[in-house]
Amino acid sequence: MGSGGSGFGTFLKVIVSNIDVLAGPLVSLAYPLYASIRAIETKSVVDDQQWLTYWILYSMITLFELTFAKLIEWIPIWSYAKLIVTCWLVIPYFSGAAYVYQHYVRPFYQNPKTVNIWYVPRKKDVFSNPDDILTAAEKYIEENGPEAFEQIIHRSAGDRATSYSSGSYIFSGEDYRY
Repeated sequence: MGSGGSGFGTFLKVIVSNIDVLAGPLVSLAYPLYASIRAIETKSVVDDQQWLTYWILYSMITLFELTFAKLIEWIPIWSYAKLIVTCWLVIPYFSGAAYVYQHYVRPFYQNPKTVNIWYVPRKKDVFSNPDDILTAAEKYIEENGPEAFEQIIHRSAGDRATSYSSGSYIFSGEDYRY
């Protein structure tokens, strides 16, 4: 019976020494998968935001690990640090993924400070149905009045005439917008 006690102690030591290996998949994959499925089934935007952001961050961490695997091998606390960060991202009390979204991702997309240097081919048929244009115009006139609609038309016609000759960053050709 004395060997059973030491066997349990050894078993406990193995679990504690490998807690990152054992808890990692549960914290980083199993629970987020379950919570993501639950989020899909609710109408709440908050939980969708939490879990979509989590999966983006998890993907970025995984890409980082794959890219710098040789370097990470030399960091002995990496697996524990990753487990702590993952817990912060996942545990609903902290909602770390939602925090990252609110403070870093959302401001970046609300106030983009980038210049798009790529050209995108202009679509020949912007609206597949002419009624879409008429419906949008009627709604605008109903909300803002016919004078406001006429001002937009005049402004738009003026912008087209000057887009070729002005110093603006939008250059439009027949098939492409630069």
